[in-house]
Amino acid sequence: MPIVTVAVLAFVVGMITGRRTTSLDAARAFAAAWQKSDFPSMHAELSANAKHRYPLSDFKQRYDDAEATATISSIDAGQVSAAKTPGGQEAAAFSVVVHTNAFGHLVGRMVLPLDGDSVAWSPKLVFPGLRAGERLVRRTRIPSRAPILAANGAALAEGPASARISPIGAAATAITGAVAAPKGKQATEQERLGFPPDSPTGTSGLELAFNTRLEGHPGGQLLAVSKRGTRALATTNPIPGKPVHTTINPSLQQAAVTALGSTFGGVAVLDANSGEVRGLAGIAFSAPQPPGSTFKVITTTAALDAGVVHTTDQFPIETNTVVDGRQINNANNEACGGSFVEAFAQSCNSVFVPLGPKVGSDRLVGTAEKYGFNSPPSLYNDAALAAVNPASSTLPKSIPDDIDLAVTAIGQGEVLATPLEMASVAQTVANGGVREPNAIVTDKGLGPSQKPTRVTSATTANTLKTLMLGVVNFGTGTAAAIPGIQVAGKTGTAELGPAPGSTDLQNQRVDAWFTAFAPASAPKLAVAAMVVNANGDGGTIAAPIVRSVLTAGLGG
Repeated sequence: MPIVTVAVLAFVVGMITGRRTTSLDAARAFAAAWQKSDFPSMHAELSANAKHRYPLSDFKQRYDDAEATATISSIDAGQVSAAKTPGGQEAAAFSVVVHTNAFGHLVGRMVLPLDGDSVAWSPKLVFPGLRAGERLVRRTRIPSRAPILAANGAALAEGPASARISPIGAAATAITGAVAAPKGKQATEQERLGFPPDSPTGTSGLELAFNTRLEGHPGGQLLAVSKRGTRALATTNPIPGKPVHTTINPSLQQAAVTALGSTFGGVAVLDANSGEVRGLAGIAFSAPQPPGSTFKVITTTAALDAGVVHTTDQFPIETNTVVDGRQINNANNEACGGSFVEAFAQSCNSVFVPLGPKVGSDRLVGTAEKYGFNSPPSLYNDAALAAVNPASSTLPKSIPDDIDLAVTAIGQGEVLATPLEMASVAQTVANGGVREPNAIVTDKGLGPSQKPTRVTSATTANTLKTLMLGVVNFGTGTAAAIPGIQVAGKTGTAELGPAPGSTDLQNQRVDAWFTAFAPASAPKLAVAAMVVNANGDGGTIAAPIVRSVLTAGLGG
């Protein structure tokens, strides 16, 4: 394992020129190399007899085993001075501080026997305080794993790592993730921290993202064991883990999971003002899919801000449009157009496809990136993001061709999004054009580093709200309507191509989408739902899921 390099203060004489000037130079070089885990250089300082008895591979393995057993993270060596062994042999001595993960900082003294200008090495020198014939053994005490808590203080996951439970059952799993035996690199890291092999640990979700905080630090005893008996070199008590406080609303989490049911897809529920996550179900942030016409909210933002479209503009009633010689049809070959308000409500491709080239690559991509595309989700701090690596919503950085801009404008082509991202789009509109980070934890230092982003003006956001109200009131999203509550939303139906083995372009597989916020006059929640390979369009399949979640959260 890597060892932090700290200079040995006395290692200055003779080594600059490469010549030995005193019998202590071998010890100084040995100590300096030890701090860097440079085992070949350490081995080079051994006497001929020691090299013969302990080849480099065996020598290195003994140090590796000692480091793993003692959970060593780094070593600091002090000034090397002349000394003698208890038997009177010439030696070099230096103080050493061994920093460990399980036993704290252990201070000891190393005495290296010398054979002329070489180190007369033996296995007891792998760790300070070991005697001839002794080996290191660790007896571990596992700390208590801390709970993951909802916004109201209720447990989303609690109990020991070997038996985690949740009062709301499987509904919490999409948030908390799993605890299981680690594998590969994680298993090695857990052992380095002092946990026994196969000791259950966080392997996904928040259990993984904040595993170090939740699991605490193991304790126990570091022992020197031989035929003569056992000596304790260090003893520590385990340090319990610290709880993680989330922004999750248990009832909304349950509502999202229930509304999604057994279908393969995802649901994301956000606070419309703060952007905080209130619930996540299914693949809400783990498997981006083409967002289809929900992306038209972004296209419209860019078009309104660029002045290439106005709500009063009129468009011909058509079933399709042609860009660069390619014909692109409306979703069901229906004829639509009229005012831009009507075209948005009916999700009219023949109106939106030409907007892509008119808006242009820079503005369309730039607007999408302000909404959060091409960036990691802002759920928690950078360390947790690196551990869990939630999926980003993406589109090409540059889209030079008109036909590619045309299909991007309707959420097809190379555009991929998660329900979390499309819920964030709705939240931005609901929040007057300001996108808030989607924090899922409230503990200091654990939340996202991102700041609020002004995506568009309050005027444009208000126009978007009016357009999205039309979708639910008289457009493709009427299935999301809730009596007494104004819902602003946008449907999406993304074409995925024919079924495997089929060439029937008229009968394609689709993803069904819906994103919305409510109440429109004083937004409280923003919700997005996606169903993969759906048996119907966004207005038929996804809109009712969103309506169910909004009803649960708003009491409609």
